[in-house]
Amino acid sequence: MRTRKTRTAAAITVIGLAATGCGGAAGGGGAGGGAGDTVTISIPSDPGTLSPMNTSVSIAVTMNKYAYDPLVNIAADGKVISGLAEKWSATPTSAEFVLRDGVTCQDGSKLTATDVAAMFNHVADPKNAAALIGLAVPPMAKAKADDATRTITLSLESPAPFLLQMAALMPIPCKKGMADPKGLARATDGTGPYRLDKAVPGDQYTYVRRDGYTWGPGGAKGSELPAKVVFKVVANESTAANLLLAGQLDVAEVNGPDRQRLDAAKIASQAPMLPLGELLFNEGKGHPTADFAVRHALVSAVDLKQIGSVATGGLGKPATNLGEIAPTPCTGDTVTGNVPPHDPAKAAASLTEAGWTKAGGVWTKDGKPLTITVPFPGTKGPRVTSAMELMAKQWTDFGAKVTTKPIQHATLDAILASDAWDIIWLPIAVQLPDQLIPFFDGAAPPKGQNFGHVDNPDYRRLTAKAATKPGQEGCPDWEAANAALVKRLDVVTFVTAPKPIYAKGVAFRLEGDSIIPTSLRKTAR
Repeated sequence: MRTRKTRTAAAITVIGLAATGCGGAAGGGGAGGGAGDTVTISIPSDPGTLSPMNTSVSIAVTMNKYAYDPLVNIAADGKVISGLAEKWSATPTSAEFVLRDGVTCQDGSKLTATDVAAMFNHVADPKNAAALIGLAVPPMAKAKADDATRTITLSLESPAPFLLQMAALMPIPCKKGMADPKGLARATDGTGPYRLDKAVPGDQYTYVRRDGYTWGPGGAKGSELPAKVVFKVVANESTAANLLLAGQLDVAEVNGPDRQRLDAAKIASQAPMLPLGELLFNEGKGHPTADFAVRHALVSAVDLKQIGSVATGGLGKPATNLGEIAPTPCTGDTVTGNVPPHDPAKAAASLTEAGWTKAGGVWTKDGKPLTITVPFPGTKGPRVTSAMELMAKQWTDFGAKVTTKPIQHATLDAILASDAWDIIWLPIAVQLPDQLIPFFDGAAPPKGQNFGHVDNPDYRRLTAKAATKPGQEGCPDWEAANAALVKRLDVVTFVTAPKPIYAKGVAFRLEGDSIIPTSLRKTAR
């Protein structure tokens, strides 16, 4: 089994780490406002630590884009465009980046190639258990710097077919921040268009625009950006909708029935389709879901089509992959036909064949009832909560004892690492198929991200084969590998959903499901 010694990475599993650029803009009114204004954006919960070395929680990753830049960016069409680097080249086992001249940190010091190499080496070293290992840089990669030529050279132990795309996910802190990663939990030290000015955990985070910023994606400048961006914690969607209508918020994500009020008020929105319905199974020792027969029974016992409809208000679409979002290079359907259909009779037969018996309406084996604990995303709105309640009822009616637990972004790491769950509703979003590997192969927490304790030989064999082929040439193998996970019911995806982001008096473009900071503009309300 490949060794991937990493900490549990929550953020990629909660949407928001994909380096994708979506076209279009949201906003209201015509030209107006100006760079001197403040934009207030709601977030559903506190982000936890903001240290780019130690977080992959989606809210924190989104906020960090305002303070930190990557070496390169990925445009909406999938092409690599400039970031901190003005030139770049790559092979499956190496990459070279030449920094733009004149890039500065928020304290005015100059960013050096040595600073950049330090971040790559820190994340790639398994001893540091960095959140982004295997996601933004392959394990055991080595970075060397030449400050005289502003060049960073990255060397790999084994091929990485999407190395440049991975580099687009790596936020680069400056020298002072690298020296004190824990100090970045509530502070910033980067090259981005903003710096964190004030942090009030559980309430709001205020970012202030930097002067002289000219090295954004494709050379974007910061001179036209709002002077301040405030991320305000608003846990309740109805409250967020009220604040948006009242002009106390400028941007809010609203997934539930409050959308009707916002649409009626003609509040502009964008709604990228993103993964929503996804179940991961804990196959660790002592969990009933370690047995394929139990996983098969529990999946067959529930009506995933109905549950997906409830979760999305009828607006969802069937999932066709394991969370790869556009512009992913591999677009094949790895789900359809691989998930058992809703059939309670076959579900019962699966358990009976595996030695379970049903008495008093509850399945038991060796004197123990079929008991499952199921955390689910409590920040996804009332529809997801209702869908979870429906799923729990169907499992209970089938004969399982079910405990559900709503989870928040900031507490997800602890829940996953605790191993105190059997099935978790947890949508994963990535851009590249090899970014799924840490979640389904290698070490379990605390040494790795394989929090389901998955041991799938077919997945391991096929991903190893795919990794030897450059770019899209490996897609048939990547897709076969993902299908192997679904067939074995290591993971089940069942619905994607529009993620509506409403904006009043603000225009922007999206990167996955988050705003591209350099595209943010105030407009007349």
